[in-house]
Amino acid sequence: GGGIGGVSAALNLLRAGFDVHVYEQSRALREVGAGINVTPNAARVIHELGLDDKLASLGVMPMAVHQQRWDDGRTLLRTPLGIEVERHFGFRQYQSHRADVLNMLVEALPPERMHVGHRLTGFSERGDKIETQFENGARASVDALIGADGIHSTVQHQLFGATPPRFTGCAAYRGLVPAEKLKHLDLEVVLQLTMGPGKHFVRYFVASMRYVNFVAIIEQDSWTKESWTDRGDVNEARAAFAGWHKDVSGVLDAVEETFIWGLFDRAPLARWSVGRVTLLGDACHPMLPFAAQGAAQAIEDGVTLTACLQKYDDIPEALAHYQALRLPRTAY
Repeated sequence: GGGIGGVSAALNLLRAGFDVHVYEQSRALREVGAGINVTPNAARVIHELGLDDKLASLGVMPMAVHQQRWDDGRTLLRTPLGIEVERHFGFRQYQSHRADVLNMLVEALPPERMHVGHRLTGFSERGDKIETQFENGARASVDALIGADGIHSTVQHQLFGATPPRFTGCAAYRGLVPAEKLKHLDLEVVLQLTMGPGKHFVRYFVASMRYVNFVAIIEQDSWTKESWTDRGDVNEARAAFAGWHKDVSGVLDAVEETFIWGLFDRAPLARWSVGRVTLLGDACHPMLPFAAQGAAQAIEDGVTLTACLQKYDDIPEALAHYQALRLPRTAY
C-alpha cells in the first residue's frame, strides 16, 4: 500500500539498507481526507528521515488545544501546545493536509521503488519466498510481505479471513475552507474542539495557514450509504449544528463542498504475523480520529518493523517480535 504508513515504512527500510518496493493499487497516489495532526511521536520519525524542515514548511504549529461549549463558546479546557510540546516531548506537533504529508514522503522515495496500478489479488509461500500476484498480471517474489493496505486489507483477509468492520454510531462531515473566507472570524491558531449534545466540531489550520480543516461529528444509529465516504449535503451539516457558537456556524456557512464519512472500527486482532507476512497501520489496527494517532501509529509501526528486521536474521522471528512490540500499544 502506498499510503502514509506504507511509504514511511519503505523509507525507514531503505535507510536501513533493505531492498524494498511499494505496490499501490491506485494508478495515481492520493490521500483521501483533509487534515492530519502529526504528533511528536510521528514528527520524531519524520525528523530522522531528514524531512523535518519540509514538514514545518507544509504544516501549522498549533498554540493550544481548546475545548469550548457548543452554545456560548465558554472554555471547558485549554492545554498549551506550541513550543511546550517540544519542551516536553522533544519534537513539535504540526497540523497538516494529509496529501501534503503523503506527497512529502513519496518525493523522498526513489521513483523506481513505487509501483502504482498494482492491486494485490493473492499470495502464497514457496519455501523461503512469498509469491505475490496482482490484478494486472504482474508477479513478485519477495522475502517478506508487509500488508499496509488499509482497513479493507487484502493481506489481512487472506491471513485471517473476513473480519467485517463495525459501525461506531458516529458519522463525520469533513472538508476544507479557504482561510481567506474566514478572516472575519479571527480564528485562533489552535486545535479547536467545540463540544455539544450528541455532536462535536473540530477545526484547525492546515497547508501553511491557507485552509481551515473541519470535522463535524454526529451520533446516529446506522450507516445506510453505499460507501463509507460520500459527498455530503452542506445544508444538512448546517442544520445539524444550528444554534451552535459562531466559531462553528461561521465555518459551516463558508463551506462549499463537504463529504460525510461513516466511522468504522474493528476489534483488535489476536495476531498480525504469519511466517514471512505481517500487517501495518489500518490493516491491523484501524483507529478512530479522536486521538489523532491513526497515521502516527502506522508511522511508528514502520520504525519498529525496521528495527526488528535489523536485529533478527530470521524473518519470521523478526516479524513475530514486531507483532509482540506493537500489538499492545495499538490495541487500546
